[in-house]
Amino acid sequence: MATVLDLDQLRSFVAIAESGSFTRAGDVVHKTQSAVSMQMRRLEERIGKPIFERDGRQSKLTEEGERLLNYARRLIKLNDETLAAFNDTELTGRVRLGTPDDYADRFLPEILARFARSNPRVEVTVVCEPTPMLLDCLRANDLDVAIITNCAAVGRIGGAVIRREPLLWVTSARHCAHEETPLPLALGRPTCDWRQAAVGGLDALGRQHRLLYSSWSSAAVGAAVMAGLAVSVLPESALRPGMRVLSETDGFPRLPFVEIGLVRSPHHATPLVDALVDHIVSSLDNLSVPMVAE
Repeated sequence: MATVLDLDQLRSFVAIAESGSFTRAGDVVHKTQSAVSMQMRRLEERIGKPIFERDGRQSKLTEEGERLLNYARRLIKLNDETLAAFNDTELTGRVRLGTPDDYADRFLPEILARFARSNPRVEVTVVCEPTPMLLDCLRANDLDVAIITNCAAVGRIGGAVIRREPLLWVTSARHCAHEETPLPLALGRPTCDWRQAAVGGLDALGRQHRLLYSSWSSAAVGAAVMAGLAVSVLPESALRPGMRVLSETDGFPRLPFVEIGLVRSPHHATPLVDALVDHIVSSLDNLSVPMVAE
């Protein structure tokens, strides 16, 4: 009798491949790490070949696992499209999401993947801009919903805080820019709350500093940090492997917590926007923190 593949196991398998971790995959598919591990053992039994190998903290696919991944994605997509074709209540249309690029790399893959699996007939348009520009887009009805980082505006425009996490000093794990005097900094533009908190904290300590890089782009700021050229501040979830977190024992002041907000367009509300908001809130609730050097 031919072996039948389990789509639930394949969804967990794809989640592991995309997140690099059984634990993070469990968050995506709403299962415990042990349940995901059991699914993968059974999937390997069905395939008859090993599909994972350990690579430090990461779960790396074997050559056979890479082959299976392509088939798994196609099977899941075909299954979802088939069900959607016969579901008269399936959501359709287009929804417009805005987010600062501070969070695009970290949040969007999981949010969009989970939303697409549940709503395969919906088109999501993503705009990456700083928070002030996103708020302008919402007022102009150019966005349906936005993730923002300047939560002082949330209450005024009917938004809600959906995540709170510490703002941290970061440097390269392979360089010593944090030991230089004056301290080289890579920060946002002058109106950035995180920049103001960082500079205010250093001034209060009387520590000399100089601003070398100023940009709205977190990618540009992060590149300066990773190259060992400067120190910056980032929220916990935006940390990257290769960064080192600096604390008060390293001579850096404690920073405030960061609040991440979710704001809808004031012009209209639809079931489509409601569905996307639910996925965003769920994804951020389950978001794990990347491993970085202490």
